[in-house]
Amino acid sequence: MERKLNAELWDKMHYLFRDFNDRMVHVELHYDFEIDVEALKTVLICFFEKAPVLHSSFKDNHVSPYWIVKPYRIDDVLTVSHPDDLDEAINTFLTQYIPPDSDLQMKVALFLKDGKSTLCIVENHMCMDGGDFKYFLKAFCKNYNDYVEKGISPIDLREGTRSYEAVYQDFSPTEQRMARNLYKNVCAKDDHKFPLTPDSIRDRSFIARRKIDEDKFAKIKAAGKKHGATINDMLVAAYFYSLYELAGYPESDSVTISCAIDLRRHIKDVSDEGLTNHTAFMQCNIPERGQDIFQTLQYVVHSVNKFKHDKFMGLYGLPLLKLGYNILPHAASEEIIKIGYSNPLLAMSNIGILEVDKLSLDGHEPVDGFMTGAVKYKPYVLLSATTMRNVITLSMCVRGNEEDEKTVERFFDLMEKSLDLLIAE
Repeated sequence: MERKLNAELWDKMHYLFRDFNDRMVHVELHYDFEIDVEALKTVLICFFEKAPVLHSSFKDNHVSPYWIVKPYRIDDVLTVSHPDDLDEAINTFLTQYIPPDSDLQMKVALFLKDGKSTLCIVENHMCMDGGDFKYFLKAFCKNYNDYVEKGISPIDLREGTRSYEAVYQDFSPTEQRMARNLYKNVCAKDDHKFPLTPDSIRDRSFIARRKIDEDKFAKIKAAGKKHGATINDMLVAAYFYSLYELAGYPESDSVTISCAIDLRRHIKDVSDEGLTNHTAFMQCNIPERGQDIFQTLQYVVHSVNKFKHDKFMGLYGLPLLKLGYNILPHAASEEIIKIGYSNPLLAMSNIGILEVDKLSLDGHEPVDGFMTGAVKYKPYVLLSATTMRNVITLSMCVRGNEEDEKTVERFFDLMEKSLDLLIAE
């Protein structure tokens, strides 16, 4: 008899996002030694058994969707190769798409070259967000080390509920009632777009990257402290300032960028949580570009602080989504939700720090790496940021063409220029 798993609220919501992006989350880690293939396979098998959603197929029956747990072969999960062109192999692997009805929702590649290893993973965002993917990676590395060094069975991975309802568990009864009645729709309502070419059947997926080095990172951090801004505030301000120039927005235009929020901020202890999604967005709005980038930064800090002072930050609209999915069959619910939901044209996700000590394998810390979000379909864009060894990697995943790639590279040039302005004082 087939085993079924519940399709949770965020599973369904990310399934709805199929019209806007490919839902894949990507990671790339470089090591200066050759990873043990058999140990890698053993840890993957154990983790897939602990998190069955990773080898499940999503079934949309238009009434009440669910996951069906599927059998699998580890060689279908993990690909090991010795590529001549490492960069090409990485990009080909990372830009792949895993359909939700596939038997596997995560694919792993190990590229071995010149005594070094590159570990790449692609997973369906319906299974887990960047927050839990970072946890997955750290747990994976710890279990690999314990298995290789001490012979300990690699089964130390969180299990438990995948429900969005966990965000309410640590509120008082009164606060829970308030949070469960936050029906206000806070979706983005802004028509400003990133200047990409029209959508075309000839478009292909690509991942553009730009690194902000350690020296500049330190200066950004110091300048932010001086202006009462976080590193994230500084990045968002540079994002805004660069967009006005790139897209030619009138300086008097009000623009909104949707910024990802990790809802685990509301959960005191996630140890009983399964791998899942707890990410929402806040709408960072500035009334105009400002006289200079420092005024842009002031607008950003003011907008972000309004959200930070709200106890229920990120929880608005969740009851509305629950109602939408509960009152009608799934197919009808999607149509109703689409009417009220406005997917942000401009978005940013600062996934945060990739801690090299916790991503160490057999005593070798990663020498480089990054994580990035989904490939967006035009006209939608998402700027992702991760930090490793005090180096920020900005990335943007787009389904586009060579002209779009040039536009994204121009945007990164402007981002660097904007950051230089912020640290110039």
